[in-house]
This record gives sequence, C-alpha cells and structure tokens, in this order.
Amino acid sequence: MSDQAPETPQRTFDRVMLKISGEALMGDQGFGLHPPTVERIAREVKTVHDLGVEICMVIGGGNIFRGLSGSAQGMERTTADYMGMLATVMNALAMQSALEGLGVFTRVISAIRMDEVCEPYIRRRAVRHLEKKRVCIFAAGTGNPYFTTDTAATLRANEMACQAIFMGKNGVDGVYDKDPKEHADAVRYDRITYDEVLAKRLKVMDASAIALARDNNLPLIVFPLDEPGGFRGILAGEGTYTRVEG
Repeated sequence: MSDQAPETPQRTFDRVMLKISGEALMGDQGFGLHPPTVERIAREVKTVHDLGVEICMVIGGGNIFRGLSGSAQGMERTTADYMGMLATVMNALAMQSALEGLGVFTRVISAIRMDEVCEPYIRRRAVRHLEKKRVCIFAAGTGNPYFTTDTAATLRANEMACQAIFMGKNGVDGVYDKDPKEHADAVRYDRITYDEVLAKRLKVMDASAIALARDNNLPLIVFPLDEPGGFRGILAGEGTYTRVEG
C-alpha cells in the first residue's frame, strides 16, 4: 500500500470567470432564491477554489427581476434594467454568504456604488483580491442599462485577465444546434467558433458578449451546472462540455 498522498487533479486554468443565471439559484421554485441550491453551487465553487484556481463570478438576476421582461410590460427600459442590476446584487450577497459559510473568503464588487453592503468596482483592487485567493463576485452588471450580465461577465473576465469563461447551464451539457429540450434530434457541438455561434444565432450569450469574447480571444466553456463535480472535472480536462473559441 502506497504512503503517497492522493494526487491533486491537474488544472488547466489558473484564473477563470464563472457565469451563471439567476434562474440557477431558484432550484425547483418558480421565483427567488432556494438556499439549498445556492449552497450546492457554492460547494462546487469551493472544490475548484481548493485546487488553487482564482475565481471570478457573475450571477444574473432573472430569478428576481429581468429588465427586458419589465420593459416588455410597459416599464421604461432604463428603469427596468437598473432594477435588474439590483437583483444581481441580492443574488451575489446570497452566494457570498454561502461561500463564506464554507470557509471561502469572498468579495461582492458592484458596478453601482452601495458601500454599506459591497465594494465599488476598482479593477486593481479586484485583481489584488484574486491574488489573495478571494472569490470575487461582480454584481450590478456593467453599471449601464442596455447591457446584459453576459456582457458584464465577458467585460470583467477580460479586465481581470481570466483565461476562460465557464458558463454553467442547468439541464444542458453544452451548445446544441437547436434546443435539446424541444428537439430530440438536437446535436451537441464539442467545439464551435464564435463566428458560427453568431451566424447560426445560437442562444449561448447575447451577440455583444460573443463579439467581445471573440475580439479578445477569450474561450467560452459551456457545461452542465447541475452535474455534481462538473466544474472541477472540466478544469481537470474531463466531463462533457462545448468549447467556443475563435
């Protein structure tokens, strides 16, 4: 019997952005936050953090309020978008609480100043947090209306010099040529280019986020968030996912 310590899985990235939707925090509910689901995702993040990977996060706000939906119902678009940004702060604080409950030091960094509950976005300070192995959750989108949290995730990933964006999806293990929940013959891509995503109008991220990632040669990895150990496994080069790159 060997006395050697178990080998730590080799990681393929040192600093990554994890983008998840607000709906991922709902669990089986139709609205809001489901604490056990938030904690499950936090545990997934911790397993990757334990590998020494520096982690940025952006969480959507659709489980609480979605700006486009409010605008479609007659609300002024700018006001609706700001309300959506505030929803992302609530989700970020919930995730911070779950991560710190697991012993992972975390900072919520908002594009809209609200100093009593989180830090304002200052790039060099955020980079220093990452270097100190703190998880940085970027909230309130870009701080501007008309931009989605997909664009915010891509922007912050570039600013933080992340090596890839990991997009966690519930019930989907990658990018398909059509919706696999509605079409049994949908085909999953192992690899696809950003230009193909735009040309085929595949619903991966919004077009401005895709273009920003393409222009900065930032790979996007779409993987199943609800598969236990999926985030850690993909960082070790295992699992099922789609890689989108130039």
